[in-house]
Formats: sequence, structure tokens, C-alpha cells
Amino acid sequence: MMNKLVSGIIASLLFSCTASWAQPVELRMSWWGGNSRHQATLKALEAFEKAHPEIKVKAEYTGWDGHLSRLTTQMASGTEPDVMQTNWPWLILFSKNGDGYYDLNTLKAELDLSQYQASDLQSTTVKGKLNGLPISVNAPVFYYNDLTWQKAGLAYPKNWDEFFAAGKVFQQKLGNNYYPYAMVDQDVILLLNAYMMQTHQKSMFNSDGTFAWNEAQWSEAFSFVKRLSDDHVLPSPKTLSSYGKGNLYEMKPWINGEWGGLFTWNITIRMFANNMTPPAKLVLGDYVMQPGSSESGVYFKTAQMLSVAKSTKHPKEAAILVNFLLNDPQSVEALGLERGIPLNKGAEALLSEKGVIDPSDPVIAGLRQAQSLQTTVVATPYIEDLQVIDQFTAAREKLDQGKQTPAQVAADFRQQVERIVRRLNR
Repeated sequence: MMNKLVSGIIASLLFSCTASWAQPVELRMSWWGGNSRHQATLKALEAFEKAHPEIKVKAEYTGWDGHLSRLTTQMASGTEPDVMQTNWPWLILFSKNGDGYYDLNTLKAELDLSQYQASDLQSTTVKGKLNGLPISVNAPVFYYNDLTWQKAGLAYPKNWDEFFAAGKVFQQKLGNNYYPYAMVDQDVILLLNAYMMQTHQKSMFNSDGTFAWNEAQWSEAFSFVKRLSDDHVLPSPKTLSSYGKGNLYEMKPWINGEWGGLFTWNITIRMFANNMTPPAKLVLGDYVMQPGSSESGVYFKTAQMLSVAKSTKHPKEAAILVNFLLNDPQSVEALGLERGIPLNKGAEALLSEKGVIDPSDPVIAGLRQAQSLQTTVVATPYIEDLQVIDQFTAAREKLDQGKQTPAQVAADFRQQVERIVRRLNR
């Protein structure tokens, strides 16, 4: 009887251990984007779970708006997802010393790092710690609604005189609601930076976060910004805010063609193209240049990363997921170009072989155009910091109110941003 009891206990324990062992590890993964990116990523995750039934993935996805504030709260409380799509400029926010994310150098057994150039991995390394695997590189370039510009009777601008002249033509020929361009303030900052690089060969920020422009150049910079509203080139901040806080590509003026163009990251334009009203198409235009300048001011940056949470309880499984998403043929095909042209050499080769990387695709053509131009701009997280962008928005609003000169607005902007940079660098 005793032997039967002991045997039963052992069997029960073995069953319990087996059941526990069979229980899959659950990971959380977060990202932002439009619906096409969501669906492509979900398809890749479905393939992953079939290939790795021992790992389940809970998807947490949003649009761009509000994603950073949500992630900031999670990072502060240690409740961030195991795997995260992260933005390169966030390194200075979450990982100044390299310890904000799991060091992927310690997970090389699960990650194929041979598919990346050393310089690409260096771009996401902080103080020797690999904070994420870079997904792609991108650059802001000029895109247009072909039908709207045909209605205006204009060719796409090649220089800044043509760029500014388009505003009044749109207003006179098409009406007050029509603008040649629409841009969020982050895009406006990058547009300004390109103009000043072409004109003075100086970027807004030095690598340490100090400003590079002198007082006269700052006055010129904000005079340029003021003209964007004065010459009807862009909707003013007040006009833009009247449409709410959604994404530009979801707003009616973009959908119906009242906003005729963009200066934005090549990686994002598929969302704009998908929301256009046929037969209008999104086409790439020339990069607007200062005549006689060889410096384009094109701004390249690592588009996004896949990072692993430093607080994850399953680093090995998280690394297996990251590796699958970036290296496995099923995932590579599912994700396509939703996050840009892959920096992963194997993924790029596969998509080229499958015809996915099509030189005529505006996403591809935009990046290739940018890569063909001369630039000495070095990416800096300060130019995309949300606090800096908020100050820039406030400066644009002051300019539109007309109560301060560009020089006065510039002086206040500089003072406020210098304080922000000092806090970031502590």
C-alpha cells in the first residue's frame, strides 16, 4: 500500500513538472505605426509562434501619438514590454549610460549579428552596451500629391524661391484651404536645418547639444520659419491644431488633396499614400536646394530599433523573438518595407530577390535620392527631443501672432532649449 502511495505521489509530481515545463513563456511586444504596419507585424508574430510554440507573444500596438508618453510611464515603473520597437533619439532619454535596455551583446548566442555592419551596430551602442538592433535608416525628403499640383499648374520646386512662391499660387488658384505642403513641427525643424546647412554649412546643434548658429543666423532661421505661414506654404500652427491631434495622413485636408505635399521621413510615406483619394498618387520630387550649394543638409538617422527590456524575466526568449523578426525569411517577407529598407543584409537581399525592394517605390526612391546627395549632417537626439519640439511650436505660434520679431522669438527659444539640454545632459 505504501509503495502504491509513493508511486502515486511521484507520478503526480512528474505530471506537475511536465505540465509546468510545457507551459509556454509569454512575452509582450510593443510598437507604433499605421494599420498596414500592425497587420504585417501580427502576421510575422503568427509565424513566430508556429515556429516556436514554446513562446507566446502578446502584441501591444498603437499609433505614434501618445506612444512615447505611455512607454515613459512603463519604463519608469519597470513594466515595459519584453521586446520594444524603439526610436533612436530615445536613447538619451532612457539609456544615457547604456543601461536602460538589456545589453544584446550578452545574447549573441540567440542573435545573428553578422548581418549588420559594425557602424550600424555602433549607432545603437551606448558606452559599450548594444541597446537595440537597428531596423533601417531613413531620411526626410519631398513628396507630392500629383493631382493637386497639376491643378495648381506648378512643377515641383527645385529651389527655395520656387518652394515659397508655390504658396501664393495655391492660394490664388485653388483657394485659402489649399497649401503646397503640410508638416508637423518636427518636420519643420528638419526642413529649417536643411536650409541652414545649405546656406551656412551649420546644423542647429553641435554633438554636445550646444547651438551652432550665431545671433544673426538665428534671426535668419526664424525669418525663414515665419515665411512658411506668411507665404501660405504651410498651414499655421493654429490652423493645423483646428484639425485635432491626429496624424496628418488621417486628416481630411490630406485625404481630399487640399494639402499638396510633404517633407517627411521616407519610411512613413506609405501611410500617406494609402490615405489618398484616387486617382491621386504620391510621387517623389526633387530635393529643394540652395542654388550653388553642394551641401544638401539631408538628415539620416537609424529609423528604429528592436530593444529588449532590462527588466525582462525571459531575455533568451526575447532575443529569439528579435532574431526571428529581423532574420527569418517568413518574418522578413511579412514585414516587407513597413519599417523601411532593412539594414540586415540577409533581409535586404531576400526582399530584393522577391522584387519587394522596387526602385520605383516612393519609399525606396526617397532613400536612394537622399543617399545620392552630399551631406555632412550628423544625427543628434536633441533635434527630435519632444521638449525641444514643444518650444519650437510655441515659437511658431509667437511668430504668427506678430507681437515679436524673429530675433526676439529666436532669443527666447534658445534660452528655453539650452535649459532643456542641460537637464538632458545631467
